[in-house]
Amino acid sequence: MTRKEEILLATLDLASERGLKAVTLSQIAERVGIRKPSLYNHFGSKDQILQAAYQLLRERACERAELAASRANPGADESLEQVLVRSFERYGSFVTDDEMLRFFKVLYAERSTSPVAAQIMVDETNRMVSQVKTLFYELAAHGQLQVDDVDMAALSFACTVHTLVDLQMDMLTAGKAPASDEKMPVFDEVREYIAWFARQMEPRHE
Repeated sequence: MTRKEEILLATLDLASERGLKAVTLSQIAERVGIRKPSLYNHFGSKDQILQAAYQLLRERACERAELAASRANPGADESLEQVLVRSFERYGSFVTDDEMLRFFKVLYAERSTSPVAAQIMVDETNRMVSQVKTLFYELAAHGQLQVDDVDMAALSFACTVHTLVDLQMDMLTAGKAPASDEKMPVFDEVREYIAWFARQMEPRHE
């Protein structure tokens, strides 16, 4: 592990324990075992550390979730629902990755007052919407999706799934969602929505 990675993971540990606002650069340096001036050789501010942590943790989570391409490719022999469920399961594995989930919890707690935390959430949402649009255009080109406005369908699908996942995460944190032995919690409402969406968007064969 590089010194930069040590700094990023130490920051995540401290932010998870105390909240990002309460974490100081001196505390980060102490947790890593270096002097504060040495910290400035790698990062100039806590915001820079947060942005770098996002990049590092996202890459690691994608690798663990086998998301190098960050999207599911449609298979010609799969139904629309199967493609969308497979795509969601990969996304679900990413957002519930242990490190990524801890990082998202920090961001959720900070985004109302921290511009950098809010921007990271905006970037992640925009990335998801863009990936869904790419997938939907491929599905439409292969005749697996029938819709007048692909961009709007993708935006609607991505934002609905995003909101339902947020709801599930909040319920888990509040202790009001059933525990699961699986790596990914049970997103029943998301799967029900995907099944409904697929029925609306599947090509009609006369």
